[in-house]
Amino acid sequence: MPFRAIRVTKDDQGQHAALETLDEDQLPEGDVTVRVEYSTVNYKDGLAVSGRGIVRVFPLTPGIDLAGTVESSEHPGFAPGDRVVLNGFGTGEKTDGGLAQKARVRGEHLVRLPGALTTRQAAAIGTAGYTAMLSVLALEDAGVTKDSGEVLVTGAAGGVGSVAIALLARRGHHVLAATGRRAEEGDYLRGLGAAGIVDREELSGPGKPLATERWSAAVDTVGSHTLANVLSATRYGGTVTTCGMAQGLDLPASVAPFILRGVSLLGIDSVYAPMERRVRAYERLAEELDPALLEGMITVIGLDEVPDTARRILEGRVRGRTVVDVNA
Repeated sequence: MPFRAIRVTKDDQGQHAALETLDEDQLPEGDVTVRVEYSTVNYKDGLAVSGRGIVRVFPLTPGIDLAGTVESSEHPGFAPGDRVVLNGFGTGEKTDGGLAQKARVRGEHLVRLPGALTTRQAAAIGTAGYTAMLSVLALEDAGVTKDSGEVLVTGAAGGVGSVAIALLARRGHHVLAATGRRAEEGDYLRGLGAAGIVDREELSGPGKPLATERWSAAVDTVGSHTLANVLSATRYGGTVTTCGMAQGLDLPASVAPFILRGVSLLGIDSVYAPMERRVRAYERLAEELDPALLEGMITVIGLDEVPDTARRILEGRVRGRTVVDVNA
């Protein structure tokens, strides 16, 4: 049966994104067909829809997240009716993604939803929330506890930042939220559990190799000068995770925090993380992420609103998580 999808195409004038109607024979190869219920718009999706070079093949359906119900399966681990979520593995970059009413994927990339987690909640969590959980797990595995000291979260009003604050605060951490929209987002961030607000301007410019020690751990989603300044102000023996590049891919830092304060920098990869870690992350999210807080983070849109939302997310004008009801 025909279904609707956002399609990115390319011609002599560049890349274009539009809502199209497709047939099932246009789906890619895979052993599981999913009736998609919800997708999301992440930073990567903003890049894909806006023609910023992340798409590798054309035409392509973007959307690095999808949540829905298995329609048919040739994979032994899944059967029709199973509720599933998919994040990463090149979905929405190298092969068709979740911004469509139907998807065909490889079963080895799917996670069966734990417990009472709904497909709407799974999409609201999405790559951003799953990455936030991977970051929290990395801090925990490095020995960071609620008694270690303050934890800074950069890009705090974004998807990763919002979920990270909620998760850390629930576990008793004293969370500092860094944002450039203090007046607009202060109440929102405190509602998630932030104990204090740090102005983004304090971190976004060139800084010193070593600054005054301020926090014991951090979840950075921004990169570039921000990450360099976060590292320089991390206390002795502290741990910082990095998972984003909103400010840039560069890291204009020195080795001083590492060799003089023993600071650890941990990279968080959500795209190709092993299945064991994915399942662990979703089980913890199902247990610990307050459904009411999650609902308060989301804005729900339809497929026709995706192109405009993609532009706004690249401009830093989107709060929390944007969920796409593909059937609206």
